[in-house]
Amino acid sequence: MFKVSLKNVLRPGFAGGTFKSGYRFQKYWDTPMATAFFCGETGAGLFIVSMLMDFLPGIILGLLITGVGKTFFHLTHMGVPSKAWRALLRPDRSWISRGLWGIVFFVGFGSIHVLGMLFNVVPAGLESAVYILAIAGAMVVVTYQGFAMSHSTAISFWSTGLMPISSMLYGLLMGTSLVLVLSLLGFSISNPEYFSMVGLAQIALIIAVQICLLSLLHGAKNGSKGAQQSYILLVKDFLARPFLFGVVGIGSIIPLLILLFIPTNFITSLIVTGCIMLGFYLFRLLIFKAGVLDPILSPADIFKR
Repeated sequence: MFKVSLKNVLRPGFAGGTFKSGYRFQKYWDTPMATAFFCGETGAGLFIVSMLMDFLPGIILGLLITGVGKTFFHLTHMGVPSKAWRALLRPDRSWISRGLWGIVFFVGFGSIHVLGMLFNVVPAGLESAVYILAIAGAMVVVTYQGFAMSHSTAISFWSTGLMPISSMLYGLLMGTSLVLVLSLLGFSISNPEYFSMVGLAQIALIIAVQICLLSLLHGAKNGSKGAQQSYILLVKDFLARPFLFGVVGIGSIIPLLILLFIPTNFITSLIVTGCIMLGFYLFRLLIFKAGVLDPILSPADIFKR
């Protein structure tokens, strides 16, 4: 661990834990936050896809993944969990606050919708309103984390509109993948035609994710000095192997090849979903680890002194 830490800090242009000017890694969001983001986007994406298909098992599972998983890992990240409710007070100023309100609408109205489907307790005149509010809450949850990151102007790699787009694409991709696995496990889909439609959507979303990843790298390579350092970390430095082999290779290329050239069955669907899940989780972790704060002075100015 000491050698890895030393490697990450003592390189040209990086100031590490010193008071010198130079690049620094962000240390505010780490593994618990990455896992919370993963659970939130996965659960919301599964919920949205399942709602459009009227697929009750997926709706319930999506609510549980976000409501339990995301909440738990957010609380483990917070220094004083008992004060977490204060984040709800300023939705006009913070995407974190808007996201928490989105979770409240998503879980709240989503649960009411489930009760309506199971026990018919929602009045007929309110069914559409509950449905729309639950979908709206899920859309906020699947994108707000990307908006929160894109507002981090001190970290150039994050400061792009592609962050919420990547969140939404990965969330919906996880949603389609999990719906297909659940259906092959024996949970029936109301309309059999949905199965082929979801399969096509899964392929389209994998391609969209690949384009999004390429766009993120292209923007970072041609961005500010901090963004360029993030690009180097992800494609040439110590984060290159997990990113190129894990996120790009296992997480998108292998699933796409399997879906295009191997007949779909339970085993192939399970492998594809596992690969996509691994790639998405690594993406969440590595995007945080590659976050580099721009220096006050450029590296050239530093070495002239």
